[in-house]
Amino acid sequence: MKAIHVVIDTELRRAADVAAGRSKQSRSALIREALREHLRRAAIRELEDRERRGYAQHREDIAEALAWEAEAVFALAPMETDD
Repeated sequence: MKAIHVVIDTELRRAADVAAGRSKQSRSALIREALREHLRRAAIRELEDRERRGYAQHREDIAEALAWEAEAVFALAPMETDD
């Protein structure tokens, strides 16, 4: 590991100290964990954005898929009987 210098305001430092104490870990460990979580979420958001852009480029395919989805829902509806 390598030490870095990060400047944060007093309130954020105090909040980090409280959170670290509650979770029984050091402030550094808390910040590492928070950064890992942030990076994980950022990667997920990027994948979701890429997927969204891909679907936006193929709107015709979406319309067709929605049409078929409506058929599938119809097929799952209870059938009427002649009782």
